[in-house]
Amino acid sequence: MVERNVYGEGIEVTKEVPEEFRGIMSPEAVAFVAKLAREFTPTVEERLQARQDRQARINAGEMPDFLPETKDVRQGDWKIAPIPDALQDRRVEITGPPDRKMLINALNCGAPTYMTDFEDANCPTWHNMLDSQLNLRDAIQRTITFDDPKTGKHYTLNDEVAVLIARPRGWHLWEKHMLVDDKQVPAGIFDFGLYFFHNVRGLLDLGHGPYFYLPKMESHLEARLWNDIFVMAQDELGIPQGTIKATVLIETIMATFEMHEILYELREHSSGLNCGRWDYIFSYIKKFREHDMLLPDRNLITMTVPFMRAYSLLTIKTCHERGAHAMGGMAAQIPRSDDPEWTEFANNKVLEDKEREAQDGHDGTWVAHPGMVGLAKQAFDEYMPQPNQIDKQRPDVNPSAADLLEKPEGPITMDGFRSNISVGVQYLAAWLAGRGAVPVFNLMEDAATAEISRAQVWQWIHHPKGILEDGTEVTVELFREVLDEELDKIKNDIVGPERWEKDEFGTAAELFDRISTQDDFVEFLTLPGYEYLD
Repeated sequence: MVERNVYGEGIEVTKEVPEEFRGIMSPEAVAFVAKLAREFTPTVEERLQARQDRQARINAGEMPDFLPETKDVRQGDWKIAPIPDALQDRRVEITGPPDRKMLINALNCGAPTYMTDFEDANCPTWHNMLDSQLNLRDAIQRTITFDDPKTGKHYTLNDEVAVLIARPRGWHLWEKHMLVDDKQVPAGIFDFGLYFFHNVRGLLDLGHGPYFYLPKMESHLEARLWNDIFVMAQDELGIPQGTIKATVLIETIMATFEMHEILYELREHSSGLNCGRWDYIFSYIKKFREHDMLLPDRNLITMTVPFMRAYSLLTIKTCHERGAHAMGGMAAQIPRSDDPEWTEFANNKVLEDKEREAQDGHDGTWVAHPGMVGLAKQAFDEYMPQPNQIDKQRPDVNPSAADLLEKPEGPITMDGFRSNISVGVQYLAAWLAGRGAVPVFNLMEDAATAEISRAQVWQWIHHPKGILEDGTEVTVELFREVLDEELDKIKNDIVGPERWEKDEFGTAAELFDRISTQDDFVEFLTLPGYEYLD
C-alpha cells in the first residue's frame, strides 16, 4: 500500500505502484492529473447528474429532439480549425487495447491511424491501465519491443507506423485507485492526463500531436467539459492552444441531436466525428427501455436499417458542413486461418460495409483486425482516391427526429435470446480475467457489443408481454433455464473445461444474471464489473 499523501497533500494512491510503472506515476505526472481532477471533477458530477435527469424525462415520455436553444449554432456559418497534416488521411483506422504485442502489430499493420483504446477494448485493472501508459510511452519514443514467450518471436516497430489516436475512458467511469481530496479521479482525466503529460512533446517531435477519441458523450456540455480540460492542460505544460485534436464518437442516441453543437464546443480542438455503431445500438435500447421500442435480434440491426442509416448520413452531412472528418463504424468480423469458408464470408461482409461507407461520403472507417485493413483500404481507395472527401456535401440528407428514432422491424427469436446470453457471459468471463477485446463466434467483441446483448436480455425480461416471434414470454425462469443450458455449451463445446476454470465463468454468470434480472437497469455493465477487479 502506498502511504497516504506520498504524492502531496490530498492525493492518495490506494494500490501499490510496481517498480516498472514508477516513471508513469511520477510525482510530477500525478500532480498534473490531480490538478485537472480538482478543477473538473465537480463538473463531471454535474454532467452525470444531468444524464440521470434526462433519463427520468425520457422514461416519463419526453423523447429526444434538436435543441431549440442552440438553433443559431446549427444554422451558423462556422467551421472547425484546420485539420493537421498527420490526420488528413484516415481511410482505415485499426482499433484495439494498448497491449504491448497488439500495439506493435497495430502500428505496423499498414493502417494510416491506430485508435488505441483505454476503454471498451481494455479491461481496467490497475496493472492494465499503468501497463497501457507504459506501452504507449515506449511506442512514441520508438523503444518498444516484445518477445513472445510462447513462440520466441521478437516484435519491433517498422520505420513507418500508424498515427496514434488515444481513447480515454468515458465520464461514467472512475479510477478507484487514485483519490484526490477523498474523491476518485474521473477515469477519463486519469487516462488523458498521464498520456498527455508523458507524450505530448514526443508526439510533436514525430510531427504528430496529442490526438484523442472521446467516448460516450451525451451532450454538447460534455464536449465543453473536454474542451475546458484541453485548454487547461495545454496551458499547464506550455503547449500552444489547438495542439490537441479530438474526434468525438457519436455513440449515444442523445449526441446525434447535438452533433453541430459538439463540433462547435470543440472547434479549436476538433478533428471530426465517428459513427460508434455498437454503443449507439446499446444507447437506443438503454434510453428507451421503458417504452415499446424493442429492437429485433442483434444481428438484424445493421447500418442499413432506417434509424442507423439516418444517423450515419447525418454524421457525414454535419461533419462536411463544418470541415471535419466523418469516420465510419467498426467492422467486427475477423478472419480465421482454419476456416476459409467463414473468412470468405467475413471478407465479403467487410468489403460491402466499407464500400457503402465510402460511397456515402465517410472519410475513413474502423476495423478490428489487421487482416481486414487491406479490404477496407481497397474500398476507400476505389471511391476516395484523395486523402478525404470533406468536400462531398450532402444537401439531400435531412432526417427528422422521427427518422432518427424509428424502430426497425424484425423478429425477436429464441436463437437471438440464446446468442445474447452466450455472448454476454463469454465476454464478461474474459473481461473479469483481464482481457477487454475477445473473439466470440468469429466476431471481435468488446464492452460495447456485450452491452447490446445484456441490455436486450434485460429489456426482454422486463417487457410485460410475450415478445418472442412464437409468442413466448421471456421470464426470469426462462432466462435462468437458458442460461444454464448455454453455460453447459460454453464449458463443454466452446472453451473446454481448462479455460472454463482459468477464466471467470462462474462469476460472469452470476453477474450477468444479476444485471439481467434486477428491476433497476444498470447503466453500464463495467460499473458493477469494476468492483471485481484489482
